[in-house]
Amino acid sequence: MATDNHRLIPASAILGILLFAGLCGLGYQVSKSALDIKKLERSVEVKGLSEREVAADIAIWPITFSVADNDLGALYQNIQQKNASVVSFLKGNGFADGEVTISAPSVVDKQAREYGDAGASSKYRYTASSSITVYSGKVDKVRDTMIKIADLGKEGIPIAGDSYNTQFIYSKLNDIKPAMIEEATKSARESANKFAKDSDSTLGKIKRANQGTFSIENRDAGTAHIKKVRVVSTVEYYLSD
Repeated sequence: MATDNHRLIPASAILGILLFAGLCGLGYQVSKSALDIKKLERSVEVKGLSEREVAADIAIWPITFSVADNDLGALYQNIQQKNASVVSFLKGNGFADGEVTISAPSVVDKQAREYGDAGASSKYRYTASSSITVYSGKVDKVRDTMIKIADLGKEGIPIAGDSYNTQFIYSKLNDIKPAMIEEATKSARESANKFAKDSDSTLGKIKRANQGTFSIENRDAGTAHIKKVRVVSTVEYYLSD
C-alpha cells in the first residue's frame, strides 16, 4: 500500500504542474491578445483633397422677349415674326436646328383678370412673352454670340434681362473621377505618414475610408463657364509602434 501511495504523489504533482503551465500559457495568450487589440485601437483619421479646373461642355442659353397689343391675332403674328428673327440670328451665328428650341408663348389678358382694374388703366390689353433656348455643346460659340445679342435690339426685339442667365454645365465628371479619387487618397496617405512620423509610429493598413462627395461650382462669378471640381476623401489608418 505504501508503494502505491508513493506512486500517486508524483502523478498528482505532474498533473498540478501541467495545470499550472496551462493556466500560465492561457494567461499569456489572453494578455497578448489584449495588447494586440489595444494596438489595433490606435489609429489616425486624415482627409485628402483633390481639385481641378475644367471647362464646361454644355451651355443652356434662354433668349426671352415680350410684346404687347390690343389685337390678339396681331400679337401672335408679332411673336411669330420675332421668333423667326431670333432663330435666323442664331443660325447665322452657327447654331443648328437641333440646338434651338422655341417654347410656347405665355399670353396674359389683362381684362380677364379677376382682381383690380389693371386692364382698364393699361394701354394694351394683351401682353406675351416668348422664350427661345439654345442647348449646345458649342460653349465658346454661345459666349461669343451672347455678346452680339444687341443686334436683335436693332431689329426691334426687346431682349429681357433674364436672357443672360445662361447655364454652363460640366457633364464629364465620370471621366475624371478615378484619377481624382486616387489623388485624394494619395494626399490623405501623405498626411497620415507625416502624422505617424511625428508621433514615432508606423502607419498600418486602412481601417475605414469614405470617398466623399464630388462638388462642381463656378470658379468665380465672372467665369461661369470654368468649373472647379472638388472632392475630399476621409481615410482612417491603423498605427503601430
